[in-house]
Amino acid sequence: MKGNKMFKASIAAAMTVSMVGLQAPLAAEAAEGDFDLTIMHTNDTHANLEDAPKRATLVKQIRDANPNSLLLDAGDVFSGSLYFNLFEGMADLELMNYMGYDAMTFGNHEFDLGSSEFGHQALADFVQGAEFPFVASNVDFSGDDKFDGLQHNVYTADYGNGEIYDGIIKEIDGEQVGIFGLTTAETAQISSPDAIEFSNYIEAAEEAVDAFEAEGVNKIIAVTHIGYNDSAQFDNDLLLAQGVAGIDVIVGGHTHTKLTEGVVVESGGEPVVIVQTGQYNSNLGQIDVTFNAEGVITSTEGETHPVTLHVVADAEADADATAILADYKTKVDEFQNESIEASTEVFLNGGRNEGGVRSSETNLGNVITDGMLHTAKKIDPDTVIAVQNGGGIRASIDVGDITYGEVLTVMPFGNSLAIMDLTGSELKRALEHSVKDFPAESGGFLHVSGMEFSFDPSQPVGSRVTSANVISEDGLRTKIEDSKNYKVATNTFTAAGGDGYTPFAEAYADGRVSEPGFIDYEMFIDYVSELEVISPMLENRINPTVPFKDINMKDWEYPFVKDMYYRGIMNGTQLDTFSPDRNLTRWQAVTILTRVPGLIDEDLVIEDSPFTDISNLPQERQDEIHAAYAAGLIQGTNAANTKFNPNANISRKHFALLINRVFEDINGDAEYDENAPYSDTAKLTAEEQEAVTMLYNYSIATGYDGRFMPSKNATRAEAAKMFSLFMPYTAQ
Repeated sequence: MKGNKMFKASIAAAMTVSMVGLQAPLAAEAAEGDFDLTIMHTNDTHANLEDAPKRATLVKQIRDANPNSLLLDAGDVFSGSLYFNLFEGMADLELMNYMGYDAMTFGNHEFDLGSSEFGHQALADFVQGAEFPFVASNVDFSGDDKFDGLQHNVYTADYGNGEIYDGIIKEIDGEQVGIFGLTTAETAQISSPDAIEFSNYIEAAEEAVDAFEAEGVNKIIAVTHIGYNDSAQFDNDLLLAQGVAGIDVIVGGHTHTKLTEGVVVESGGEPVVIVQTGQYNSNLGQIDVTFNAEGVITSTEGETHPVTLHVVADAEADADATAILADYKTKVDEFQNESIEASTEVFLNGGRNEGGVRSSETNLGNVITDGMLHTAKKIDPDTVIAVQNGGGIRASIDVGDITYGEVLTVMPFGNSLAIMDLTGSELKRALEHSVKDFPAESGGFLHVSGMEFSFDPSQPVGSRVTSANVISEDGLRTKIEDSKNYKVATNTFTAAGGDGYTPFAEAYADGRVSEPGFIDYEMFIDYVSELEVISPMLENRINPTVPFKDINMKDWEYPFVKDMYYRGIMNGTQLDTFSPDRNLTRWQAVTILTRVPGLIDEDLVIEDSPFTDISNLPQERQDEIHAAYAAGLIQGTNAANTKFNPNANISRKHFALLINRVFEDINGDAEYDENAPYSDTAKLTAEEQEAVTMLYNYSIATGYDGRFMPSKNATRAEAAKMFSLFMPYTAQ
């Protein structure tokens, strides 16, 4: 312990370094005996290397301005782009070596290849090739012989590059700084570490602090991949700061949290500062800390500490780093643009948040599981179901030609096919686990093929699934019976119990899982290439119950109404009534519009609209109309722009205009070579033509027998369908 000496905040003098706005060192106001240290840090870069040469520029400039500096990475360099798929970390490593990283800890995604053909060979190569050490105080590599001789369970100043230590002691300007690493224990469930094990993070951190203090080190940095505020069931930085005295700075990762200020937590009467940069190489973090002679940080400002998140994209690219990246980039560019000889007529939704792959059925999840089942049936014809964890679907695919680059970005882990022999009871337990967090996101949320199931989110966890049926190839539905056995295809990560699937882990331990060896993205490519052109839709495979009694699963609008309801975009006309055939009014259309997350900028100055005919509406509805007008999404119905006619029905062409304005607000102006081929749209205005063409090109609205019927009133069912199909394009 450093002791409970009182400390006072000191406001550092700041200088602006030309062009990049870098923080200068804090020495100008430092007291005698104080030590100033600049920590640069990254986390969760996930092989996003396009702007890495710009990061290199920032690193050089910050080092020049701050000689007493460190450059640390908090893990998850692996997985996330074609740079990883093609080079398995080597492209990242060459650039990290060039930038001169001082240390790195392991993220959960560093262990993603454990179940692949070559296991953790890529990770072992990454470690050995590093011109910096790794810190991992709660990770035990001894069970994997690929790491023999690489791990040293010590805290030492006598460290070497390309090796793994519990912690290192780095001397900077005559001062000793202890650095240790932590990786989330949840890795065992959400990645594929196999024989690599993880111990308790609190115990490991306490051991680290004791070891450093025994060596006289009183400035201690934890480089962690446990998440800022992640599940307390496993670990997080806030709990670490509160639970272990003696740590000064926590350089974090895992939750992709963008902390624009360092968060200060009191521990043992002394401040601990937590920092994290966000994700995907968007920012380079910089924190300038001042330590007093006792090793206590004195540069806090109340409950926060100043930090700078340098926007990487705004920097100039370093020429040497650009040259390093060039060879890799050429190969990536060539590969990512190569077609798999198939195309999609609709957007394939692999996104996050409401309506995304971690909480909802999506058309991409359906295609992936269909392809998996298609392959599994060729191997074992008794296979009737396929399931895919949503966390294994990492991106969406745009309308048009499907490229290898898109597919590998969607499925970057290279997981192999597994076929499980499960009882109906085990399968139902797994389905309960799948929806336990609904409507919150979960990487373990299962997409399915060959079956359908319904669940009631209002019921207690473990008692939500209300029905589950196998669907044969000819559409016959058969209730899943507890005592009957079913062959179920999935990936080896999920089959081994990943994401906490205990029923699958039990089957795996019992020897009831076969592993034919087919890779996930290869199955997808083979399946889709056979079809050549796809246009998958939602099919009611996964059905949270809705309260509406006037629609059922057989109705065409059901999956879209369900989607809109659970996104919080559309409610019923009454608690138990949706009124699908009722015309949509203009004020209702605006309400739907303004519920799109992030559409109305929080900083937008909203004043009253000029409409004089909306005063009879509830204030909430008036506010929505004001906001939509301020955002430029709606106009009045008369030349003076004073009438909105809120209770008038909205036509299909005007609803198309609203959707297109949102589309262009988010995605920018679009140009089309020709108008949609409807027989009844020639007399529409140019803006209306463009809106209808957008809906047609993106398969959001397909019309009726070659007609769009632009003057027909839009029904609530039609609105639900169009907006459900449109929502993936609103992700910002």
